[in-house]
Amino acid sequence: MTDTTRTLCPYCGVGCGLEVSPPAQPGKAINRDSQGNPIWKVKGDRNHPSSQGMVCVKGATIAEAIDKNRLRYPMLRDSLDEPFRRVSWDEAYQCIVHRIQSVCATQGADAVCMYGSGQMQTEDYYVAQKLLKGCLGTNNFDSNSRLCMSSAVAGYVQSLGADGPPCCYEDLDLTDCAFIIGSNAAECHPIVFNRLQKHHKKNHNVVKMIVVDPRRTPTAEVADLHLAIHPGTDIDLLNGIAHLLLRWGYFDSEFVSECTANFPAFAEVISHYPPEVVASKCGVSVADLETAARYWGTSKRVLSLWSMGVNQSTEGTAKVRSIINLHLMTGQIGKPGCGPFSLTGQPNAMGGREVGGLCNLLPGYRHVQNAQDRAEVEQFWGIPAGRISPHWGRTAWEMITGLETGDVGLLWIVATNPAVSLPDVKRAQAALLRSPFTVYQDAYYPTETAAYAHLLLPAAQWGEKTGTMTNSERVVTLCQAFRPPVGEAQPDWAIIAEVGRRLGFADKFPFTNSAEVFAEYVQLTCDRPCDMTGMSHAKLAQSPLQWPCPDTWANRDSQRLYTDLRFATPDGRARFSAYHSKGLTEPPDNEYPFVLTTGRLYGHWHTQTRTGRIEKIKQMHPQPFLEIHPRDAAKLEIQENDLVEVRSRRGTVKFPAKVTKAIAPGTVFVPMHWGALWGDETEANALTHPECDPDSHQPELKACAVQLAKVVQKTKIDQTDAYPQYPHQFLPATF
Repeated sequence: MTDTTRTLCPYCGVGCGLEVSPPAQPGKAINRDSQGNPIWKVKGDRNHPSSQGMVCVKGATIAEAIDKNRLRYPMLRDSLDEPFRRVSWDEAYQCIVHRIQSVCATQGADAVCMYGSGQMQTEDYYVAQKLLKGCLGTNNFDSNSRLCMSSAVAGYVQSLGADGPPCCYEDLDLTDCAFIIGSNAAECHPIVFNRLQKHHKKNHNVVKMIVVDPRRTPTAEVADLHLAIHPGTDIDLLNGIAHLLLRWGYFDSEFVSECTANFPAFAEVISHYPPEVVASKCGVSVADLETAARYWGTSKRVLSLWSMGVNQSTEGTAKVRSIINLHLMTGQIGKPGCGPFSLTGQPNAMGGREVGGLCNLLPGYRHVQNAQDRAEVEQFWGIPAGRISPHWGRTAWEMITGLETGDVGLLWIVATNPAVSLPDVKRAQAALLRSPFTVYQDAYYPTETAAYAHLLLPAAQWGEKTGTMTNSERVVTLCQAFRPPVGEAQPDWAIIAEVGRRLGFADKFPFTNSAEVFAEYVQLTCDRPCDMTGMSHAKLAQSPLQWPCPDTWANRDSQRLYTDLRFATPDGRARFSAYHSKGLTEPPDNEYPFVLTTGRLYGHWHTQTRTGRIEKIKQMHPQPFLEIHPRDAAKLEIQENDLVEVRSRRGTVKFPAKVTKAIAPGTVFVPMHWGALWGDETEANALTHPECDPDSHQPELKACAVQLAKVVQKTKIDQTDAYPQYPHQFLPATF
């Protein structure tokens, strides 16, 4: 085989197109890694509309991890203190089916939970929704999007009437003011940022960039204005900008009058945020606050960009809506170059939202609490009326508390690593130890979560299965398989469908390939905001497509939503929100005087399940670190590379110090990628708390109170091995 396959990068939500070709090509040397192993060659797809051939280091090196430390066969053990033994797929299926039946009979279907991932393809998500929410009658499917984008979902729904970013990447080339808040896009969404930076540099006299972040990140380095606000003061800042826009007359009175609702309540709230008060609370100057408001007010096309720094908060939904408020009061939406644009974290978190991949959602941007939505899905699936529960299922964290109370009898984890990524992770790990039965479905072994599993199911991964993913600008790409799965691995959708058939729902899972799954799913998007009825695997094989894309449209522009200035609310009006700032759930105090914030690094992805196995990336980021301001470091007699103990009310970690003025005094930063498999006492989420937003139920992973202490006896951190030795009891007896 010498043909090139077009696919998609499986990392962040930018959704970069890739071209993959086999290691051996006629007339060329075999492409090999540093150890001499043949690897597939990866480059950017110049024809992909979203990335236009660009690719970051993660995408460029993705193929180097495809064969490393793979889970190749089903593995089973009776208890967590035993080694795994290899079993057949038939035995694995019998085990999980028996367990589900037993739990449903003794505790009810609501004792069954599945925790999925934005790494899942849309077809995987859909089959899982049909099994749990339709066939079993429990809404206990949640995904790591709960930790990532659920505040953006809630904000869009409450303000605009429906989920879905209304902008597109072309707006990066058209805006005259980019307002970036809570996003280090240069490292976390580099291809989007590179495109914006190029536009900014080319038009530096007219295009302004504002970055709001407590850290002077690579994103902030190139901004015209960096607002290093105190953590937790985002709403104060946004309301303060709104106050000045209203005072100075920078608002679109006709748009506000004709296209929005609730402006008087909003206006009353922002009257309490004069510049002197806001500047003091946020820790910025009045002059900089006024400059930000002036940039916004005088711009014709303002594009706001945000990510985890906004979403991961107990005020996440309120922050998202406060950003949207600024667009509504200035009419900056539904037009080229402007609008509120959330940058999606996971490669298919958007697809998961569309297909109902959270415990409060149903396919086609429907909601479990809406009776008509439930009835439509029940009728389509051919299940009895009332089968779909009218209540939220368990969120990711509620699955953990359900294990603590014994209310969860079976936990099925797919393509994610909660033993590292959940907040208050030591408590989460303790709960996982109490699970009566945990199924872990993943492509790699070992991972931290595998240590807590009873049954391991080998999943086909990127390049080994065909399916679709949706990126941040609503572009759907077909990710085509270019090689067979390793060992006995199978696609996630196929595993879940077979369980459904063996549970007695064979007529609900007749699929023989992922194209058939997608063809069924898109019917549920008909006449919905995310209409994809004009899509199929065959059409997507020709080119990615952007929704809305109904089969009745011909050559209609779908790049932007709300171009007619009618919104997805019952009366067609967007809704202003009126929020006062509440600040951090856990502010600093005398005992814990610092605010800890966490984030990603350019080369790594989440918990290093892939990137930790790629040599180039390991060399880029050999170890974690703690960013601390020189003023704070001096007080604690901490010097560069000193080992620092970081303690919160929940746990303790240790990091070498990185003394830098890039972090504001009183705030410290650590990367979130290092779990127990990659370092010793380096789990950032051992510190974070699980308190969450009341609407989105997204935890405040971005901020908690900590104390610091220099470790007198220095400890050298050895990162020379691929990963530390895994505890013997968690290794399988045979592969």
